[in-house]
Amino acid sequence: MKEEQVILVNENDEQIGLMAKMEAHEKALLHRAFSVFVFNDKNELMIQQRALGKYHSPGLWTNTCCSHQREGETNIEAGKRRLQEEMGFSTELKDTISFIYKAPFDNGLTEHEFDHILVGYYNGEPNLNPDEANDYKWVSLDELKKDMKENPEIYTAWFKIIFDKYYKHIQ
Repeated sequence: MKEEQVILVNENDEQIGLMAKMEAHEKALLHRAFSVFVFNDKNELMIQQRALGKYHSPGLWTNTCCSHQREGETNIEAGKRRLQEEMGFSTELKDTISFIYKAPFDNGLTEHEFDHILVGYYNGEPNLNPDEANDYKWVSLDELKKDMKENPEIYTAWFKIIFDKYYKHIQ
């Protein structure tokens, strides 16, 4: 199976090329990504615990799902695809804001992403793909904010950045 490609972009989110996902992370090159935040009617956020076999941040808690757009795929199409692949459900998503972040990992890889925040609503139960997600839970934003301060080591780097800098855009 051919390795998945990411879309390399400039700081204006304009495509400048394609590259194998691992190579882009090894070279810390800026590429397009998205982060999905799904809320229920109690305004609780569904967070997932990343699968233990993931190549970085295994077992850490993060937003509902996240990944990389494929060439020719809109942010919304990509978000819906990955939500189905990771969490086993689909819902309407809204593209809210985007930002650039860079986060190096202990394994030598670096996430350097132009990240698009997608928000949706859902009240059912997910059907987790065990290759992607180990667990999930619904949590209020206030409870999450408090736990992130007390236990920052159990959350992914990008989730902490989003929560710290873009909190008002996801609530």
